[in-house]
Amino acid sequence: MRFPSPIVILTGAGISAESGVSTFRDKDGVWAKIDYRDVATPEGFARNPSLVHDFYNMRRRAVREVKPNAAHFALARLEADYPGDVLVITQNVDSLHEQAGTTNLIHMHGQHNQVLCNVCGMHAAWAEDLDVDTPCPVCNARGGLRPDVVWFGEMPYHMEAIQKSLVECRLFVSIGTSGTVYPAAGFVRLARDAGADTVELNLEPSEGASLFHQARQGPATTLVPAYVDELIETARR
Repeated sequence: MRFPSPIVILTGAGISAESGVSTFRDKDGVWAKIDYRDVATPEGFARNPSLVHDFYNMRRRAVREVKPNAAHFALARLEADYPGDVLVITQNVDSLHEQAGTTNLIHMHGQHNQVLCNVCGMHAAWAEDLDVDTPCPVCNARGGLRPDVVWFGEMPYHMEAIQKSLVECRLFVSIGTSGTVYPAAGFVRLARDAGADTVELNLEPSEGASLFHQARQGPATTLVPAYVDELIETARR
């Protein structure tokens, strides 16, 4: 049997916004209220680790209360029902995709519910608050633990696998992204140059909307389930 060509989906803050997760770059987003250089850079962490821990402790507690929405569940359904490969690459550090049932998933910016040790390099699941005195569970060093999220100036995770998937996919879909943050903002061009069809689903056109073959605007909880229905129906014909 010849299966339909693989699909790669990039998700950003817009897919989780309707679950109550604050976006970052909107006019009322997180970076409008706090300077990212203080809490989302290695330099900020070195300068004031307590401030960084307080910020991410607050974020970690906040995302415990949110639940996946219809867009997350639709992508999980696509992975389960589409007769071909579906990969979700998310810029989000929440776990809503996993909670909805997605399993073929790359967190390119890390996760709130994980911790990284700057001393021994350990990555581990973590649900509790962190502070400067929290010892590493592996090397026991104090002061080295940080949220396992990718900060400004750091390289996103799994870039080799991401780039390989983009040049091999036949459909690239971007959902809820601003189109301003690289390297993710360049994914559409990489996929398109390799011959993939490209679609943007967003509340409003992103800065890179003109690079997509097709762009649809509206809430993710409306657009994504409808688009998934189309993909599955087309594959069944």
